[in-house]
Amino acid sequence: MKTETLFVCQECGKQFPKWMGKCQGCGAWNSVVETKITREISQAKPLVDADGGIVLPITDISSEPQQKLTLGLGELNRVLGGGLVRRSVVLVAGDPGIGKSTLLMQALANLSARGLKTLYVSGEESAEQLRLRADRLGISSPDFLILIENRLEPLVDKLEQVQPAVIVIDSIQSFSCQDVESHPGSVSQVREVAGRVIQRIKASSSSCLIVGHVTKEGAIAGPKMLEHMVDTVVYFEGDRGHPFRILRAVKNRFGPISEIGVFQMHEFGLEEVTNPSELFLSERPEAVSGSVVTGLMEGSRPILTEIQALVTGPVLGQGRRTCIGVESPRLALLLAVMEKRLGLNLGDHDVFVNAVGGIRATEPAADLAVFASLLSSVVDRPIRAGSLVIGEVGLSGEIRRVSRCADRINEAVRLGFRRILLPVSDVSGLRSQADVSIIGLQRVTDLRDALFD
Repeated sequence: MKTETLFVCQECGKQFPKWMGKCQGCGAWNSVVETKITREISQAKPLVDADGGIVLPITDISSEPQQKLTLGLGELNRVLGGGLVRRSVVLVAGDPGIGKSTLLMQALANLSARGLKTLYVSGEESAEQLRLRADRLGISSPDFLILIENRLEPLVDKLEQVQPAVIVIDSIQSFSCQDVESHPGSVSQVREVAGRVIQRIKASSSSCLIVGHVTKEGAIAGPKMLEHMVDTVVYFEGDRGHPFRILRAVKNRFGPISEIGVFQMHEFGLEEVTNPSELFLSERPEAVSGSVVTGLMEGSRPILTEIQALVTGPVLGQGRRTCIGVESPRLALLLAVMEKRLGLNLGDHDVFVNAVGGIRATEPAADLAVFASLLSSVVDRPIRAGSLVIGEVGLSGEIRRVSRCADRINEAVRLGFRRILLPVSDVSGLRSQADVSIIGLQRVTDLRDALFD
């Protein structure tokens, strides 16, 4: 046995040979903690399969795609790229109480109902608490197995005995390894536990879903290395004051990261929202200034969402800039274009912009909608009813083309929008539709006449 004493930053995981007040990696103060790690000196064991350590020509490896295990939740499968890949490890992160455990228990329930053996490992809740949630979700399959454990070594032994198809570990911060002398949830414990779990999964035929906590800044708690170790990282987001939740992938080795899944929280669990556009526009006010609808592409799916802006003032000094769901540098760019090209100086005004429903309107196609909502709020006039606004705004005031414009328009027409404002360069490639007015815009100076009655 070999014991090492290291000083580890609890914010970024950087290791140091001695204690210091400020971490040289992330700059955090008083985050370096002394940690003792005990390692058994032994011959390294193969971690993957019989082919581990063997040099093979890449042409000798089978190129047939692996069949993915569908989880019975279409929105979850969409985000994962079609389902779970065998031997993959997925990290699911989100705020406390957002519904991570409910989502994963529903996924395991669907698998166990098909006769697949699943294991839910909880290090934070008792068996009685899990049973109460299972009763609320209607879970009654004998193949849905429960293990209450927060120690790594017994968990690995149980995985060898049970050999489930899918494992859920809830949560990685609650587990500890006896070889690391620090409290559960520390950087050293999270790194060691996650590393050994991933090694075990890669050597088996199972798939694993790991629940991770997030910090107050919204990042996954523990070392950043944890995100690099797993195959997929998804965030479960939403406001607990609202019923809808958004599942978003930020890393996926087996599929795209641009897809989102939308759920609605009910008393008896999470319900999939197959038409997010209707949900996000369901509470949109009519004939109110500062409200504009735009079309965004989330992966392969067009989603209509509302952009709201409120401009107040003038105020003493410099006005505030607050945006939710819209990037702050993008808002500053659009305000600069508005000042230069339209002569509207809002430096002494407070500006608030919000993408309704928790959607991130970060793609350039939302520029024109944000610009239009700001203009509508400044002049305090609502835009014409049934209008959809899409387009990218350039620094010289030109309106630039967007990708997949036809998909966005088809979704808008399906929901009753009949006036489409878009870049003039996109008009020529569109098929004309009855009762739909397509208005091409070349510069932001053309926007005022097209927006208002």
